[in-house]
Amino acid sequence: MSRIRSTTAALDRRTFLAATGAVGAATGLGLTLGIGGDRPAAAATVTPGPAPVSPGPVQAPAVPGVPYERGTTLAGVATPRGTSGYRRLADGPAWDRVVRAELGTAHRGRDQRRTALASFVQFTDLHLVDVQSPLRYEYLRAETASAWRPQEALSVAGVISLIERVNALPGGPATGAPLSFVMTTGDNTDNNSRLELDWFLTAMSGGRITPNSGAPHRYEGVQDSGLTLYWQPDSALRDADKKLGFPQLDGFLDAAIRTVNSPGLRLPWYSTVGNHDSLPGGCYAPGDPYFTDYATGGRKLETLPAAEAAKVWKAVKKGLDPKGEDFKRLLKAHAKQARTITPDERRAPFTRAEYLKAHLDPARTGPGPHGHGYTADHLAEDRLYYTFKISDDVLGISLDTTDPGGHYTGSIGDGQLNWLKRVLKENEKGEQAHVLVFSHHTSKSMNNTRPDPARPDERRHGGAELVELLSAHPGVVGWINGHSHKNDITPHGTFWEVSTASHIDFPQLARVIELVDNHDGTLSLFTTLVESAAPHRTDFTDLSQTGLAALYRELSFNAPEARSDLSGTAQDRNVELLLKRR
Repeated sequence: MSRIRSTTAALDRRTFLAATGAVGAATGLGLTLGIGGDRPAAAATVTPGPAPVSPGPVQAPAVPGVPYERGTTLAGVATPRGTSGYRRLADGPAWDRVVRAELGTAHRGRDQRRTALASFVQFTDLHLVDVQSPLRYEYLRAETASAWRPQEALSVAGVISLIERVNALPGGPATGAPLSFVMTTGDNTDNNSRLELDWFLTAMSGGRITPNSGAPHRYEGVQDSGLTLYWQPDSALRDADKKLGFPQLDGFLDAAIRTVNSPGLRLPWYSTVGNHDSLPGGCYAPGDPYFTDYATGGRKLETLPAAEAAKVWKAVKKGLDPKGEDFKRLLKAHAKQARTITPDERRAPFTRAEYLKAHLDPARTGPGPHGHGYTADHLAEDRLYYTFKISDDVLGISLDTTDPGGHYTGSIGDGQLNWLKRVLKENEKGEQAHVLVFSHHTSKSMNNTRPDPARPDERRHGGAELVELLSAHPGVVGWINGHSHKNDITPHGTFWEVSTASHIDFPQLARVIELVDNHDGTLSLFTTLVESAAPHRTDFTDLSQTGLAALYRELSFNAPEARSDLSGTAQDRNVELLLKRR
């Protein structure tokens, strides 16, 4: 028999919205950033109601769990055909489940005894991209594949297809337990853009999205620039990508900016912030009005001499220009070489307050909870970290690991670290729930201790210190994150660190996570990877929403210089992670 105590499984939509305070247009704080291709409306002034809270945990029916494989990578994975050139994808063999017993003993018969404690989905590094933004640095492509990817114009269609996949899942693949929520672990947007934030919130909560900016009915970006550095899909030009076998696809750019529709998640969802959500370019300290002016203006730099590009990338990679002063000088120096495009105020970087207000907008509640983890208190306190009740037996902790001082690696400040210590101690004194920690950065990528400009006297703390803290609290069973764009699972003595690949780079995955009590002195964390609902095989003549989502995956596989190790090893994919029950 399998039993799960879930925050949402037994609540219908009306009950759930009422429980979270999301029924009624006057509840919460509103900020309208603009829907789809519409221009932004003014921010609404709304009298706040009670601080929104997550619904109380409820107990799901005591029915046997029914494990399954269909719709997951346990059943099949997109696999390339051929050995060279542009390779087409097709249905391929499954990834098996691997048992990892570094932190606990695998006792026989546990699959007949276990109780499900939590069952949910992790999204990470969606990177919804306004590919026409002037603030992007595509001209660094020759230095790093992450500067520009041939699939990026289709990021919205790809994310919608991932949402469709999750909506179709019948439960946790390992236990059959009801899925209770989705957690996004940061980099939901690509360039800290108001428009990208609007697309993300609309995709998650449901609605129509026009993935276009600038000119209302015309693409203006590097893919119609005539520059051979970028794939020119609608042109016969022999660009660098076509020389590698990329196709000419007439109508691609018109299709890429066409309005699409998202059904929105049917599950409640929570939001964790990443560096690309908080920092312009994912690496520069926020608040500089120059970046706002440049992002919303009518000039876009699309090419740069190789020597200068190498210098800029070195500064980005090593964190040598955290405030972007050198970057600003470069943009100003090349102003005359920049292309003239249509200005768009929706491209402005958003502030922390705007990020919170957008999540608290009742129009974005979807299936809840209102605020998606954030409350009016977080807005008042300028705080992006929180706790939430996953079930009777499991506590969730969402951290903010972005360093406001700049650079793409992370850390946390004294205030957040002391808060985390209090939360963990209070949990041990009280319910002694199992703890799952969520963040954007991994332990390995939290090495940026640059001071926060708003709190210059506050120390910053890295990943090693955070691992030490979590290891000291036996209730912590997992730390779930992203940022690296790679599947990687690491044991840390008493808990597992689970890092999941992105949905911008191949293999474009999300992860279902299930925590169970084996009733033999051990717990198991099951992780199962899922692809989007788009078919593995693509048809170049199919530029429908579904066809674009399939092409998004295939282009990401073929992206030149893209890393081929992001899927990780078998021990980082579909696994059962054992650990001692404490």
